[in-house]
Amino acid sequence: MRELISRRDGRKIDLDNIKMFLTDCDGCMTDGGMYLSENGDELKKFAVLDGMGLSMLHEQGFLTGMITGESRELNHCRAKKLHMDIYVDNAADKLEIAKGLCDKYGLTLDQVCYVGDDVNDLSLVEAAGLGVSVPGGRAQVKAVADYITETPGGQGAIREVTDLLLGDRLMEAWEDHKRIKQLGSGK
Repeated sequence: MRELISRRDGRKIDLDNIKMFLTDCDGCMTDGGMYLSENGDELKKFAVLDGMGLSMLHEQGFLTGMITGESRELNHCRAKKLHMDIYVDNAADKLEIAKGLCDKYGLTLDQVCYVGDDVNDLSLVEAAGLGVSVPGGRAQVKAVADYITETPGGQGAIREVTDLLLGDRLMEAWEDHKRIKQLGSGK
């Protein structure tokens, strides 16, 4: 059993028990900034490191997903590109959404890792089996998080968590990822 000691309450978290990885988008998968063009086009920067980590996690059998309060096609595009199992936008109550997802997939909240940074993430960060925040997260969210990444959101914070979850399987996951890519390209 691989354990992490919660910084919040000192309890031992069994990392091998985590089966679902969920994250907020802005501030976690991005740096929280938004680029606006003169035409009103919105752009966001996502870390490629995060994408690789999420892909490897997915390939190792984890359910992966994004729950965001926004309704933006570019968030959905990112989720599709990463082959996420779950994409929920315009989310008002993320904890209730996660409970519904747990029911759907036959899991409990103890089997969920959730990464969030703002007050609309607070209840799910607190309830998840592994609640995570980022250095730029609101103080209230960081106060209830089991783990705070060293890496800022949008710069590899998600990858830090996926590597933590993969643990010793990281290099095996990388080899599997290469094999899957080669099969997909017909080589």
